[in-house]
Amino acid sequence: MFQKCLSYDDVLLVPQYSEIASRSEIDISTDLGNGLKLSLPVIASPMDTISEASMAIAMHRGGGSAIIHRYNTIEEQVHEIKIIRSLHDHSLNNLVIGGAVGVSGDFLDRATALYEVGVSFICVDIAHGHHVLMKNALHELRKVLGENFHIMAGNIATLQGINDLADWGADSVRCNIGGGSICSTRIQTGHGVPGLQTILDCAQTDRDVKIIADGGIKNSGDVVKALAAGATAVLCGSLLSGTDETPGNIFEESDGTRWKSYRGMASKEAQVRWHGRYSSIEGVSTRVPYRGAVQYILKDLERGIRSGFSYSGAKNLDILHAVAKFTVQTSSGLSESNTHIMNRKW
Repeated sequence: MFQKCLSYDDVLLVPQYSEIASRSEIDISTDLGNGLKLSLPVIASPMDTISEASMAIAMHRGGGSAIIHRYNTIEEQVHEIKIIRSLHDHSLNNLVIGGAVGVSGDFLDRATALYEVGVSFICVDIAHGHHVLMKNALHELRKVLGENFHIMAGNIATLQGINDLADWGADSVRCNIGGGSICSTRIQTGHGVPGLQTILDCAQTDRDVKIIADGGIKNSGDVVKALAAGATAVLCGSLLSGTDETPGNIFEESDGTRWKSYRGMASKEAQVRWHGRYSSIEGVSTRVPYRGAVQYILKDLERGIRSGFSYSGAKNLDILHAVAKFTVQTSSGLSESNTHIMNRKW
């Protein structure tokens, strides 16, 4: 018997009675636990074309967070944290910043160095997190970091996956496999669960663990859907790509169009760059239009998320979790939901 699974475009949230007079009344903040609070429930993904020091600073100023990627030497990763920590800027008070590690090789040394330089949390970052190497890594990290330091782990796609990672020591879990804009895992391996279904399934956990929706988030509406389904925050890559704060140069064509590189960390290009070789290719490398400062994208996301909460009559995330109602839409419904005048033939 096959289970019918839902992706973000398959559903809409049902509008409900609201007593919210102004969207300024809405609190879209989130609590990851261990004292880690964000006023915007958005985290920049640990990718080498997304998250280094500049992005972490901008995300913090916009109310969110970032995870400094691990596709570098320990010294280089630590340097990115030091760049931020050395700034005498009061706007960086209460900074929440993560550092990514793997599950083999130098992961314990990397985690220790990141901890000592002052990261707020460690993210154990592998493609298939429901794995014995993750189990062993979480046990070892808990011995080094103690019980009160926040560890994020992933990725997983099932209720059993989030339960096991929580039991192994994770405080929060990145949920979704293969749904990112530059991820080809589902095509290459035939494995995965549609993104929204992953969140709905993982929200059934009885463990004290936070859900981080990771992958497939295309707009603020998808953020609201992920949060309504049970997520605590969302992890974003493509939504933040092409901005001033992403690593890499801006390239300009002869016609004046500008762009920046964006690639999946399982792409051939990324694997060769960091390992000198490649194995299974489960991502692509591409370019995206240059989009200016990320602060404007974050402001638009904040406005859209607040508006989304208001349509459900929810003043905060806890209320949204309690009252949200989904309805399934057909392909015609999806077409109707879009700005379909753009496709009209006059």
